[in-house]
Amino acid sequence: MSTIGKSPEYSSFRSSVSQKKASNRSHSPSSRPSALIEAAVTTSSIHSQIVVDGSSDKAWTIYDAGPRTVRCPVFCLAPASGTADIFFKQIISLSSLGYRIIAADFPPLWSHGDWCESFRRLLDHLHLDKVHIFGASLGGFLGQKFAEFTFRSPRVHSLFLCNAFVDTNVFQQRMASNVFWALPGFMLKRMILSNLPSYEVDSDIADSIDFLVEKLEGLDRSELASRLTLNCMEGYIEPHKLKEMPVTIMDVFDDSALTTTVKEELYKCYPDAKRAHLKSGGNFPYICRSAEVNMHLQIHLRQFDNTKYSSKDPEAEIQVQPVASGHRSFSDRTESAATGFHYPTAEDAAAAFS
Repeated sequence: MSTIGKSPEYSSFRSSVSQKKASNRSHSPSSRPSALIEAAVTTSSIHSQIVVDGSSDKAWTIYDAGPRTVRCPVFCLAPASGTADIFFKQIISLSSLGYRIIAADFPPLWSHGDWCESFRRLLDHLHLDKVHIFGASLGGFLGQKFAEFTFRSPRVHSLFLCNAFVDTNVFQQRMASNVFWALPGFMLKRMILSNLPSYEVDSDIADSIDFLVEKLEGLDRSELASRLTLNCMEGYIEPHKLKEMPVTIMDVFDDSALTTTVKEELYKCYPDAKRAHLKSGGNFPYICRSAEVNMHLQIHLRQFDNTKYSSKDPEAEIQVQPVASGHRSFSDRTESAATGFHYPTAEDAAAAFS
């Protein structure tokens, strides 16, 4: 097991969620009992499998944390190699501050249109008119496609893009995308692993890579084939349909799977987007640089405070009392030890934004 996979913070997160499988007709996340994430953070987190396409093998898996009164939550979409729980540091941190945050794994789907239609049904099932999407890599591309898919009747209020792209032509496997469904699992895993760095990186980035490889091992062949197909099949974003949408683009200055050219194409599509640059973080900064990422995400969301599109319930913010002077909460200590950063609070985000 990876270092992060056996960490107290991740173990607490996994032990505090409830799991159930429900049909589209009977499941209502708001009716489920709350579960605790650590004694000091009394926000609820529910791990559910939701069928929205009429087939039990097409279930979305979600983690839904924070006040259910929020109707425009943050929705996290993972990269091709990850699962919903890779956002556990965002779920723990932001939900403790009163934000509602959802992370989702999608079922095997084979076209961008099918994915967008399935995601729309999921939002309908959760009774969410709009969401703020935090998308990483493939998750960022699919988030943009969904915003484009629903631009006439918008379901996405803002985008927070991490190591995202706007055109699948950048991937070498594009020509083979129509045969991924027939390839054995070990070949699909090898294709994903080939994009990870083989050279020496700092310990935090190495731990994040090990954690994602561990998550990759838990995906079955159809899930891998579907994700690679969506990642590599022909598709591009039409930015003129998203020109009025608030966008923040976050990327890293060190090496990642995306080239500088790919990043520049993303900047060109959103010339008015806010930019959040991290000195380092590799492919998965939301794991190894989570304190910085969480701060930038709070800055992005702050512009919607006190509106109907706020992802935060000010009445639900949890004031975590320190155990003693000079001590911080459990998640605060864990993340600070891992990153060397002071754990950001809502006040930190406000100061950085102003």
